[in-house]
Amino acid sequence: MTKRSRPRPAVVALDHQQLDLPLFDGPAAAPSPTEPAPDRTRVRTIALDSRVLEYRLKRSARRTIGFSIDGSGLTITAPRWVTLADIEAAIAEKQRWIFAKLAEWKLRTEQRALPQIVWRDGTQLPYLGRPVAVALAGNAGAVAFDPDARQLALPLPAHADAQQIKDRVQGWLQGEAKRIFGERLAVYADKLGVAYSAYALSSAATRWGSCSSDGKIRLNWRLIHFPMSIIDYVVAHELAHLREMNHSPRFWQTVESIFPEFREARHTLKHHPPELMPTL
Repeated sequence: MTKRSRPRPAVVALDHQQLDLPLFDGPAAAPSPTEPAPDRTRVRTIALDSRVLEYRLKRSARRTIGFSIDGSGLTITAPRWVTLADIEAAIAEKQRWIFAKLAEWKLRTEQRALPQIVWRDGTQLPYLGRPVAVALAGNAGAVAFDPDARQLALPLPAHADAQQIKDRVQGWLQGEAKRIFGERLAVYADKLGVAYSAYALSSAATRWGSCSSDGKIRLNWRLIHFPMSIIDYVVAHELAHLREMNHSPRFWQTVESIFPEFREARHTLKHHPPELMPTL
C-alpha cells in the first residue's frame, strides 16, 4: 500500500514584497502542452509596451496567482488550471506595481551602504534598538552583558580572531532572541487567547516572521536588533494569523486588538527589510 503524503500546511508570512490576486474557482483543467509542467519553475519573458520582463513561473495547488519580488527578480506562483494567457494578463494588469517594486529593490540594493562589521574589541552593534559595545575580557568565564554600560564582555583573549568574536556575539544574540521572543509570544498569545504549537528562530533573507496553519511560528532572529515595540508587533502579527490566515481587514483588526500601535511599527519594518540589516 502506498503511503499518502500529508498536505503541507498553508503559510502566511510577513513579507514586504508579495501580492496575491484572487481568482474565480474554475474546473481543474490539465495544463496545455505549451505551459510549464506542474510544480516546476520555468523562466519566461513577456513584452510590456517598450519593456521586456523576465519572470519565473511556478505551478502549485494554490487558488490565487501570487507575485513575489526579491533580489533575483519576479516569481509568479499560479494554480495549475490557470492558463498562461490569464497569467500574462494578470502581469499586464499589475505591471505598474511590478516595475515599481523591482525598481525599489534595485535602489535598496544600490543604497546598501551599511559597512561590514569589523569584529574586534570595541565593535558596536544594535541590540533592542540601542548600540552595544563588544569587549574582549580574557579567557575565563562566560559572555556577560552589562545593560548600564551597554557592554558585551566576551571571554576571549585580546588576540582572538574575527571569526571567534563573531561566533560568540551571534550566539549570544540568537540566545537573547530565543528567550525574549518566547516571553513576548507568551504575553501576546494570552492577550489574544490563542495557543501556538511550536516556535523557532529563522534566518530568512526577506521575511520577518511566518505562521503556518498548524500553529508553527518562526521569527527572524535579527529582530533582536530592533526596539521591543517592533518585536512585539511581529509577534502580534504572527499570532493574529492563528485567527485569520490572511491579511484581510479582519486580520488587521485582530492585530490592533492586541497591539494598537501596529501602523507605526509596520511602517518602520517596511523601510528596514531584513536584507538591509547589518550583515553578521
